[in-house]
Amino acid sequence: MSQRKMLRFSTGAPLLLLSWFGGLVLGEISSDFSQCLDFFYEKTPPQGISASGYQPICQRYKNQYHFASLYHRQYRTPLYSAYILSPADGKRPNSIWMYEPQLAFSRASSEMKPFRTPVDQNVMESQAVLQDYKNSNFTKGHLNPSMHQKTKEDREATFTLTNIVPQRAGSNSGPWSRLESKVLERFEAFCEGPMYVITGAMPYESGSRWINNRVSVPEYMWSAYCCPSYRSDLPESEQPFFPTHAAVGRNDRSSGEEIVPINVKVKASVRGYDVKQMSLETLEGILRQRLAMPISLFAGQCQKQSGKALVPC
Repeated sequence: MSQRKMLRFSTGAPLLLLSWFGGLVLGEISSDFSQCLDFFYEKTPPQGISASGYQPICQRYKNQYHFASLYHRQYRTPLYSAYILSPADGKRPNSIWMYEPQLAFSRASSEMKPFRTPVDQNVMESQAVLQDYKNSNFTKGHLNPSMHQKTKEDREATFTLTNIVPQRAGSNSGPWSRLESKVLERFEAFCEGPMYVITGAMPYESGSRWINNRVSVPEYMWSAYCCPSYRSDLPESEQPFFPTHAAVGRNDRSSGEEIVPINVKVKASVRGYDVKQMSLETLEGILRQRLAMPISLFAGQCQKQSGKALVPC
């Protein structure tokens, strides 16, 4: 891709963030998303995020970019992954997990690679490895799910640990999986153009949780989409979901219910992993408070330009 538009980090964002987001970016790899801006609405990544600690990654596999992630080296998890939804044309691929050589070696290839045994020490220091998840009681939670990607190569590319956060099984295979399916259904039924999705992780408000003393565990998962072109004959029941909508899902049964209430009537295996759907503005308000950053996920709140005024799609 030839775009040279840079990722703009807000200079007005607070520099003293919650401890989950501390630390410095190490190494000399891309400092922006200039090679993969097509995965963002209006080629504009989320605004208002302090640059400290984060590493933009254009996720490259088999000599092609497939999506984008904003990664935190110290906590070995992404803040978010951004992608264009496209229904899968085949089955979920075999889980051949990969890592990012560019995070371990400043002059390494930007192409993700399958893990080797033994794992290089530089790789272990720079990012999560499979051993971190072994016997952890957490699943590998995709931010960009494989079944939201069309081709076999697109789906395989989602199996990099830089697209993964520690997610409880009750969430991953329960309410969160149903949310992913519902978003796909809405896209197929009502979108008339691309749907831009950003899915991320939210830290604990106080204190951090870890697996293997290395990988930060999120308290919540969150996701938002932008569908700028959609059917004009939307059913009334679907109108609140366009052009944008969002959701937050619980990843800890013991968390309070200020953000997402618990439905005590559901079966025990998924109880406490509820997902609450909400407007984009509500999600951004939650993220701004929790992350202490003036986050804006989609340019112009996902509105089309009409003359000099912005009007809803």
